[in-house]
Amino acid sequence: MPQSIPATLIPGDGIGLEIIDATLAVLRALGAPFEWDVQVSGMEGVKAAGDPLPAQTIDSIRRTRLALKGPLETPSGGGYRSSNVRLREEFKLYANLRPARTLIPGGRFDKIDLVVVRENLEGLYIGHEHYIQIDDDPHAVAMATGVNTRQGSRRLLEFAFEHAVATGRKKVSIVHKANIMKALTGIFLETGLELYERKYKGRFILDTVIIDACAMKLVLNPWQFDVLVTTNLFGDILSDLVAGLVGGLGMTPGANIGANAAIFEAVHGSAPDIAGKGVANPIALMLAAAMMLEHCHLPHMAARLRTAIDLTLNVDQVSTGDLGGQSSTAEFTRNVVGRIGNA
Repeated sequence: MPQSIPATLIPGDGIGLEIIDATLAVLRALGAPFEWDVQVSGMEGVKAAGDPLPAQTIDSIRRTRLALKGPLETPSGGGYRSSNVRLREEFKLYANLRPARTLIPGGRFDKIDLVVVRENLEGLYIGHEHYIQIDDDPHAVAMATGVNTRQGSRRLLEFAFEHAVATGRKKVSIVHKANIMKALTGIFLETGLELYERKYKGRFILDTVIIDACAMKLVLNPWQFDVLVTTNLFGDILSDLVAGLVGGLGMTPGANIGANAAIFEAVHGSAPDIAGKGVANPIALMLAAAMMLEHCHLPHMAARLRTAIDLTLNVDQVSTGDLGGQSSTAEFTRNVVGRIGNA
């Protein structure tokens, strides 16, 4: 039995508690050695502590350096700032890792196996925004400043290149808009090309592609890509586009990784409209848990979990309503647990 691993557990909002319970059930079936410290964030954090990211939650992650997180509710427009963004900034989680793999064959796009690596802390997401008043309109002009640094670009690109080598990927594509935003994304492209020539040449093929052309190519022929690495805003958009190729955000996990902490999550929303109905799809969070197991050097458990999910979907034909099935969250989970037990 592996030594126990302290980890923070954040159920989140909406369907969070249901899919967290489902994920904990499969982790118990695997014998995963996580020792959970349960904390709140998002709307639950506001209710419990008057803060969408309570100090106690931050302290827990600072201690464990590892977290599994359900979806957090963030108001659009006004309201409080995204807890997800605050977590990334607090723990300098500079790399966002979003794999997308076809789980149910026979769809519009089949045999998809892509990874998007997104820079998490720079670009337009630094939040340097302001309005300029003209006449009696205080919001007449809106301005935002984007910042990319050489150091920030290099550490993200190095993470992506190392991930490609470690996982046997054959090609990495740097996605940019250096033809127009010559400074802001040019520094990212230039840093990537220099890093490849100096350290990684011959270990995989390096490609560069402009963001708008990349979006079109992903829809026309996604199989030409393998690993996509890009800046913050472009990565946010492309990671959801790539998720769409495999059935949506309910099928894709995410990881936010820094030098001193890693947070694994379902990247979909909190779906308050179906919360408490027992019909939520827990696959994305289960796959995030598989990524967490790999991060903790337990790849055999991760492989068993992914295989159990694949067999549940494709051999047992058990799935939730969003995938065209009729099973509840609990029924789907029981089937995955059974498959783990029979492995």
